[in-house]
Amino acid sequence: MQLVVDGKSHEVDVEEDMPLLWVLRDELGIKGVKYGCGIAACGACTVHINGEAVRSCQTYVSDVDGPVTTINGLGTPDLLHAVQEAWVETQVAQCGYCQSGQVMQAASLLNENPNPSDDEIDEAMSGNLCRCGTYPRIRAAVKLAATKVQGA
Repeated sequence: MQLVVDGKSHEVDVEEDMPLLWVLRDELGIKGVKYGCGIAACGACTVHINGEAVRSCQTYVSDVDGPVTTINGLGTPDLLHAVQEAWVETQVAQCGYCQSGQVMQAASLLNENPNPSDDEIDEAMSGNLCRCGTYPRIRAAVKLAATKVQGA
């Protein structure tokens, strides 16, 4: 099976019903995508397929129909994505475990709506859980990233 992940083409020999999460982590060694719950309830495993946020723990590899972007491919160490910059500037992370999924969900939101209201941010981010409770900082970071996206 052929997958394009973070701009690189990969040939994987796996069962068609293997969750994308395990292909990314176990077959391709991409550890930025996290396992949280396995039932698409926490958002830790969020990646983009064709720019849309999806839960990789509940997406079969055979259902992938376009390029996959993980937190590893969202930006580069030299050129962070606006959401990644805002996360750092706002110091969102505490433990950090959920943050890759949070960042990916926020980036998808801003692709669809570059100027979201607080309610729109809360709605879009509601499926991504943070056990540390950094929700006010997450909202502030999304708002800051929105200003960065609009100014770009």
